[in-house]
Amino acid sequence: MRVPRIVVAGVTSGVGKTTVSVAIMDALRKKKGLEVQGFKVGPDFIDPSYHTLVTGRQSRNLDAWMMGRKGVQDCFASACEGADVAVIEGVMGLFDGMSSKNDFASTAHIAKVLDAPVVLVVDAGKGARSIAAIALGFMRFDRKIRIAGVILNNVASERHAGYLAEAFADKIRAPVLGMIKRNSEIRLEERHLGLVPAPELQEARKKTILDAAKSVSDQINIDKIIDLCGSSPLPDATLQAGKADKARIAVALDESFNFYYADNLDALRTHGAELVFFSPVKQPGLPENIQGIVLGGGFPEVLADRLENNRSMIKSVQKAVQEGMPVYGECGGLMYLTRSISGYKGEKKARKMAGLIDADTLMTSRLTLNYTEAECDGPVFGRVHLQGHEFHYSAIENIAGDCRFAYSMKKGRGVTDGKDGFFVNESGLAAYMHLHFANSKLPARMVQACARYSRR
Repeated sequence: MRVPRIVVAGVTSGVGKTTVSVAIMDALRKKKGLEVQGFKVGPDFIDPSYHTLVTGRQSRNLDAWMMGRKGVQDCFASACEGADVAVIEGVMGLFDGMSSKNDFASTAHIAKVLDAPVVLVVDAGKGARSIAAIALGFMRFDRKIRIAGVILNNVASERHAGYLAEAFADKIRAPVLGMIKRNSEIRLEERHLGLVPAPELQEARKKTILDAAKSVSDQINIDKIIDLCGSSPLPDATLQAGKADKARIAVALDESFNFYYADNLDALRTHGAELVFFSPVKQPGLPENIQGIVLGGGFPEVLADRLENNRSMIKSVQKAVQEGMPVYGECGGLMYLTRSISGYKGEKKARKMAGLIDADTLMTSRLTLNYTEAECDGPVFGRVHLQGHEFHYSAIENIAGDCRFAYSMKKGRGVTDGKDGFFVNESGLAAYMHLHFANSKLPARMVQACARYSRR
């Protein structure tokens, strides 16, 4: 396959990668009339929601640790079907990955896997000629990375822009593709885990984001970016599914639960699942005629009062799980299945949750952020090797002594003492670890578990 593609990378975190990426995607779609496929390097759930907002196509994640090289290539190929161009937003700084010794799982790594040129975003707010020196260092650090151009963000004035232009003309061969003027009004709304997911934003705020994307794109040379896009051949996707079982699975999707990889939902469908979405915040109970429940990550602590007050939904979930229905929870889903959630913004009152895990959730100021690895032996997935990630500001405490865990951690923190993945009534599983279903055993076994329940 040949799809024109470009990677938007940063010198560090916080230089404006998401703003620039969204602006480029918006301009390619609205100004050039192209079908744009967005991607995000790494495990982040939130940034892709902004890509989806501006492109009208579901953005996907590309993560070498969770997906492997073949998984990254397959995801890219399948997602780009029908697209004219792909824009890949990087993670952290260009060369920042799992280790300081190599670029594994970094933006640079994905650029190599996809043979894609890089646009480097640099915060120029506190320098001029020195900014050119920084860019030059990045270009020479790894000659296998093609830095095709530079976008300078946070430019203070026309005079500042002139200094930058002179410095780059003197030292840098790659073109400056844009100089984005400093504007305090162009700021994406944030929360404790990063940006607020786009689906949670009100329509007025979404319009503000789209207006900001247009404003930034007007300061970027979109025609030049199109010219610089790489389109060398890549392998076609080779996604395969075995004999599919059939199961109807309820997936929580609302303001509290919306951290899902689109690939995971697609993989469940490929393996025979019919997905029906529901809201633990708003609806009175689970959908009818289901054989399984998925509670993804998100922010249950933000609307914990509404989750607590929706007792009919909690009773519906309790009844289904106590009757043996498989349930799978990730992070926010894990928190919902504990006895209570407390501590958000200092609130001391414990909000009662489903209580299917004999433990409590406490919000903390400590960030847990790791790639993870574990051996699993428990319900839903059976015995399998797992590679995922964890990202949260909470801790599970007051854990009953008879609680059982399915995950033995080889990398990462987990819940406690190198363990993660609570057994939930012997047929369910809930963990801090987020998984990507590039490992086809995971969706296949989940659907099989639900299908077995339906035959009881």
